[in-house]
Amino acid sequence: MPSKIDHFRLLTAAWLTLVALTLFSLGLSEWFRDARWLPLLVAAIIWLKGALVARCFIESQVAHPFIARVLKIFIAASPLALIATAFFGDTLAGWASV
Repeated sequence: MPSKIDHFRLLTAAWLTLVALTLFSLGLSEWFRDARWLPLLVAAIIWLKGALVARCFIESQVAHPFIARVLKIFIAASPLALIATAFFGDTLAGWASV
C-alpha cells in the first residue's frame, strides 16, 4: 500500500496534468480555431481527463467491476457526443426538431 506522501504526490501530479491539459485545450482553440480535426483532438483530451479523474480521484480500479464499466461508458459518452455534434450537428438538430 502506498504511503500517504506517495498518494499525495500522485494526486498532485494528476491535478497538474489536468491543469496542463486544460491550458493546452485553450491554446488549441485559439491557435487552430477553424481546423477540421480540432474536435477530434478536443474529444481525446476530454476522454483523457475523464479517465485521469476516474483513476486518480474516484479510484475506479478498486470499484466493483459493474461500477467501473458504467464509469468507462460515462467517460466515453461526452467525447462521442462532441464528435457527433461537431461533424453531424445539422443532422442531429434536424432529428431533434421533429
